[in-house]
Amino acid sequence: MQNKKVEVDIVNEVLEECIMAYPISSFIISIYQQYQKRGSLSKKQLQGLHSKASEIDKITPAKLATLEALIKKMPTRFKSELSETKPLFEKDKLTGEIIGAILSKYPQHKRVLFYKIKYDNNEIISSIELDELKKFKQVLKL
Repeated sequence: MQNKKVEVDIVNEVLEECIMAYPISSFIISIYQQYQKRGSLSKKQLQGLHSKASEIDKITPAKLATLEALIKKMPTRFKSELSETKPLFEKDKLTGEIIGAILSKYPQHKRVLFYKIKYDNNEIISSIELDELKKFKQVLKL
C-alpha cells in the first residue's frame, strides 16, 4: 500500500470561508477564480486576503497564522527607481557651428548637407568626418 500525503490547502480554505462571509465581494471572487485557474496568488493578493479574513470571526487563528507565514515566505519585489537617463549622444556645438558656417556661404554643398543631416539626427560624426569638415572650413577660409 502506498501512503499518499494529503496536503491541506490553507489558501483555498480561507478563500472559501471568505466567500461564505462576503458572497458579493468582487475582490474575493476574482482572487478565488484566479487561484482555481493558476493555483497560486501574488504576495499582495495574499495580503489582501489576509486582511479580509482577519475580519471574520469564524476563521481560526491557526489558519490566519499559516496564511501570514506563507506571505512572509514569499519574496518582496521592489521596483527600482528611475534614474535620470542621459542621451546616448550629445551634439558637439563646435561641429554644428562649422556646418552652419559652411552652409551659410555654400548652401548646396552636398557633403556638408549630408553631415548636417547626420548632426540633426543625433548620429555620431566620426573623427575622420570631423577632420573633413575642418578641412572644408579651412579651404573655404571661413
